[in-house]
Amino acid sequence: MMHDDLLPRETPVRLIDPHGDRVDDPHYTAPDVDRLRDAYRALVEGRRINDQASALVRQGRLAVYPSSHGQEACQVAAALVLDGRDWLFPTYRDAVAIIGRGVSPADAMVLLAGDWHSGYDPAEHHVAPQATPLATQLLHAVGFAQAARHRGEDTVVLALCGDGATSEGDFHEAMNFAAVFHAPVVFFVQNNEFAISVPLSRQSAAPSLAHKAIGYGMPGERVDGNDVAAVLAVLGEAVERARGGGGPSLIEAHTYRMQAHTNADDDTRYREREEVQAWIERDPLTRLRAHLVAQGALSDDDEQRIAAGAESIAAELRTALNADADLDPEDLFRFVTAERSPQLEEQWQMLQGEIDRDALAETGGQP
Repeated sequence: MMHDDLLPRETPVRLIDPHGDRVDDPHYTAPDVDRLRDAYRALVEGRRINDQASALVRQGRLAVYPSSHGQEACQVAAALVLDGRDWLFPTYRDAVAIIGRGVSPADAMVLLAGDWHSGYDPAEHHVAPQATPLATQLLHAVGFAQAARHRGEDTVVLALCGDGATSEGDFHEAMNFAAVFHAPVVFFVQNNEFAISVPLSRQSAAPSLAHKAIGYGMPGERVDGNDVAAVLAVLGEAVERARGGGGPSLIEAHTYRMQAHTNADDDTRYREREEVQAWIERDPLTRLRAHLVAQGALSDDDEQRIAAGAESIAAELRTALNADADLDPEDLFRFVTAERSPQLEEQWQMLQGEIDRDALAETGGQP
């Protein structure tokens, strides 16, 4: 492969502009209208999930929620481009993509509610546990992809991260290993302009994050992360390239975090409201809606059905998170090792004794 083939474009790939008009591209073709309709439904559901989860934080039912409001095009596309045989390795901000892979909304929120496990079976849905430490999941993704390759499987791994993760050493190690060993993995960087409060200009001096790919010997590409059609096209090509033996790719999606980093963050301290307002006009949901309406592919009845479906998901999430957890103290010891050690068993018996004594005290000493 020539070096020029590894370099990303000067401007991100775009197939639908912010007004909903089609943009012709010499290389990429927009998905057909049925696929775009499916993507629109997923965008509406993703937006509703984000808003509902944020409300649950305010109600004390979630400990924290890192919203992907405004980034839903990246989330939706990440789920849609993968087959059932493929794997997704998400970060803490990727709940919408996780749900798009079939994980129930309630299970996707368990980690963020402060429970002891990640809430879903990774093997059932081919979704790795959400990673809170930056970039650690990238190494796991590469190792998994390489193992699948050794088994003779045609599995592709899609590894999600944010722009802040590209400043971590794990990012370098994962990229280098994947390129050297030609692992079937796609690195998908959702560049939302901020690593919490640190702007991209303070993180990297590269022309773009996608330009980092050439240093490892893999192709890089930039895409308008608020254009779901373009993200589907670019990610889809990278996935099929990896599946066909073409090796890894680095895709940088230019998007924006419309809300604070989490509920614990005050984003007014580091960015101006005018900046946020400018990105509202590039909203991925309203962009695709305008395109579909102009194509005669989205009626008022369609929108009502989609909205009702999204509200049903939000209601399911509310019901699940408002239920009190049924806690078993022995779980503290049950899943530490395959076979409980004598030391753990001793600790459990001590705790069990304390629980039994407290129970007797509450009943006045009556068993």
